Amino acid sequence: MGRNMQVVVDGLSQEDYTMVEKAALAIADHPQQPLGEKMRILSFVGGDMARFKAFDGETHDTAMALAHASRSSNGEAAIAAFQKLQSSCLACHQAFRKPFVEHFHGKAESRR
Repeated sequence: MGRNMQVVVDGLSQEDYTMVEKAALAIADHPQQPLGEKMRILSFVGGDMARFKAFDGETHDTAMALAHASRSSNGEAAIAAFQKLQSSCLACHQAFRKPFVEHFHGKAESRR
């Protein structure tokens, strides 16, 4: 998803709404993890599963709004939708990234 987010930034800066729409649709329908990995995540998330799924749903919905605005070549609406998408991603990362990295990789995430 990170690569597609960068494509959105590039597309918005170039006003290439076809590029933005394609990347937004890829974000909305991002690939699911293989079943084994999904089971590991589900067992780790446990009681926070509803919250985790809500973040995923919000990502889907905001990416679809971005695709729709891009399809209409509406730059202001596309930028507003992208801001909401970034906020959704940030909220999920703040809630889950550090515990995920520590649990699955055994160390805190290093900052670049």
